[in-house]
Amino acid sequence: MQTRIQGTVMPVLEVQLDPNESVFAESGELSWMTASIQMTTHTQMGGGGGLMGMFKRVVGGGSFFMTEYRAMQRPGEVAFATKVPGHIVPVPVSPNSEYFVHRHGFLCATPQVTIGVGFQQSLGAGIFGGDGFMLQRIGGSGTAWLELSGELIRKDLAPGETMRVHPGHVGAFQASVSFQITTVPGIKNAIFGGDGIFLAALTGPGTVWLQTLPISRLAHQIAEYLPRNEGNGRAVVGGGLLGGIVGSMLNGDNN
Repeated sequence: MQTRIQGTVMPVLEVQLDPNESVFAESGELSWMTASIQMTTHTQMGGGGGLMGMFKRVVGGGSFFMTEYRAMQRPGEVAFATKVPGHIVPVPVSPNSEYFVHRHGFLCATPQVTIGVGFQQSLGAGIFGGDGFMLQRIGGSGTAWLELSGELIRKDLAPGETMRVHPGHVGAFQASVSFQITTVPGIKNAIFGGDGIFLAALTGPGTVWLQTLPISRLAHQIAEYLPRNEGNGRAVVGGGLLGGIVGSMLNGDNN
């Protein structure tokens, strides 16, 4: 198996598979593949444990179904692209090297990697789409590829060293890092600070990957420009303005 990550703003992972080699991803992640790749949808890959493993994946923010991509008879290629501007990060997984990743951070993995719920906490209605804060746990053995949005900042924490991070900026971290949700200190800070009332406390030792573009924040910013009904059946033109800007950017790239 050979892999290649292409692109910088919207990268894509291309996986070259020898006959009978395979990778799996959540259903709907495929970008393209060659004719020699056979797709098979499962409910027990990437989690194990039968029905309980499936529910753990769903609770952890994953999909109920997983799709295996296997090269049959001759070599083949399968590719997975990011959904928003960001980075693709390969991580080696073993029983002594597991990872936690944000709920939309798993891209694909080799067959013996497992996915389950690693952390779940309700942070109140309206936060993270009302779904609370969730992390997936990447375990097993093999290689996993993670999708992190925006620019990527890596922090190597020493034993006992703690960082406090807005939860949306937590991309991934090694399982050796201690993680807990805390509140912003001080009533004035919580009410008037504008940074929310919750922070994630990550304590070393271990590596933390921070993402600069949380999907929840991106969605909030875009929502301002989406069309809204004013009660008379007509939509506000903000969505059209955003579409025009995006269209101009794409047309400029094609010239």
